[in-house]
Amino acid sequence: MASNADSNEPISQEDIDAATKLKNEANEHFKKQNYIAAIELYTKAIEKCGKNAVYYANRSIANLRLENCGYALSDASKAIELDRSYIKAYYRRAAAHMSLGKYKLALKDFEYVTKVRPNDQDAKMKYTECNKIVKKLAFEKAISVDKKEVNIADSINLDAMTIEDEYEGPALEDGKVNLKFIVDLMEHYKQQKKLHKKYAYKILIDVKTYLQKQPSLIHITVPDKQKFTVCGDIHGQFYDLLNIFKLNGLPSEKNPYLFNGDFVDRGSFSVECIFTLFSFKLLYPEHFYMSRGNHETHMMNHMYGFRGEVSSKYSSQMADLFTEVYNWLPLAHCINRRVLVMHGGLFSKDDVTLDDIMNVDRNKQPPGRCSAAAKRFEGQAGGGGIALPPLCIDLPPASIMCELLWSDPQPMEGRAPSKRGVGCQFGPDVTRQFLARNKLDYVIRSHEVKNEGYEVAHDGKCITVFSAPNYCDTMGNLGAFITMNGKDLKPNFTTYEAVPHPDVKPMAYANSFLNMLCQ
Repeated sequence: MASNADSNEPISQEDIDAATKLKNEANEHFKKQNYIAAIELYTKAIEKCGKNAVYYANRSIANLRLENCGYALSDASKAIELDRSYIKAYYRRAAAHMSLGKYKLALKDFEYVTKVRPNDQDAKMKYTECNKIVKKLAFEKAISVDKKEVNIADSINLDAMTIEDEYEGPALEDGKVNLKFIVDLMEHYKQQKKLHKKYAYKILIDVKTYLQKQPSLIHITVPDKQKFTVCGDIHGQFYDLLNIFKLNGLPSEKNPYLFNGDFVDRGSFSVECIFTLFSFKLLYPEHFYMSRGNHETHMMNHMYGFRGEVSSKYSSQMADLFTEVYNWLPLAHCINRRVLVMHGGLFSKDDVTLDDIMNVDRNKQPPGRCSAAAKRFEGQAGGGGIALPPLCIDLPPASIMCELLWSDPQPMEGRAPSKRGVGCQFGPDVTRQFLARNKLDYVIRSHEVKNEGYEVAHDGKCITVFSAPNYCDTMGNLGAFITMNGKDLKPNFTTYEAVPHPDVKPMAYANSFLNMLCQ
């Protein structure tokens, strides 16, 4: 009997019935936004009856909700292969292409649907909207100049910006951030008020000036008896960020922090998060650290809400300045030369050293939207038993930078193509070899939602920390942060639940077209 879609053997009615039951159970989990459980059940349904396009299309949308865009693309393509008339599968594939920044490929899917169903008004509308995006990007490219010749920060005239008499919010003293300013700013934000644009621009310009002088890998020295805190993704959940400070104390010279990327996007208080964090960076530059995440990039900000939020609360010019600042965020931090912290993970090559990370030219958008290893990995199965197609193979090889931002650990030995379609997945042996080569104890990374807020994997050598509880108001996960002292660097985990926030839904500023496709 067939156990997958590639077999020509007949499938028994018993397996068809069992697969239907599994699919229905998966749908219930999906409705409850328990996407991980839904994916597991869709996978079991496929194992029973691998010729049903619906199962693949349903698993595709569940993976999209988890940002597993590589898996989502593979599943949608398989659904189309099984049933070329299944319109929903084309929508799923288009959404995956858009999440990977492949707007022209998304447009091709909509174009096909409109040809086979010329009277489908929904398909016409989606084609038109996608076409607008493609034309807009083509126009921007046509009129753009070399990015290195454009410097938004230098074009800002702070002297021309006046502080209106009616403004009663926090103010910089002599153009500098102090603790009173940050405390007032957090309270101001709690009341859903806005920082004046003059101060906002000044913070961004000062942060960029500081970051430009820093290397791509920052070495941090933590004294034996001092506590050090590492936080994972915040994703615009400002009120949960305040809760971290309530539980663990405000950052200070005696209470240093490292925030490990993905400060923005998804959550609709990203502006409040990033200005709070940047303010602490300016106040305590040698005791408050920030790593770049995969969401500190132009394409992710365009799709998942940050650019829309900044443009709404301030201007598109400020959104462009944020992109410029993010390009200078460090890519990794090394604590006492024993613990390496990066947002994503390790590499598709075995010979990467700390010096290689230090020497990365980071002032750009991550090159290569997928791993060069995709060619080597082609046909191998990733997590969930999904074999990925060779994605984006026309692009340059993935860089150390790309993999630091995007890669994920896997329980199996070796490497596999990324479930995200970007970076790679790396096993315990890869972690062991990297640590031995660089004389490190373990690595800390973020990038993935974990039910308990953290996960210890690879025999304790690879730790994931995720600090956004009840991610997107749907996942039900705890948040966590890690504390350690400089002497033994033993990780201690503090977990916490989400706290209430004003009634502004996650993704409120996200690309509406992507949201529409993912319904």
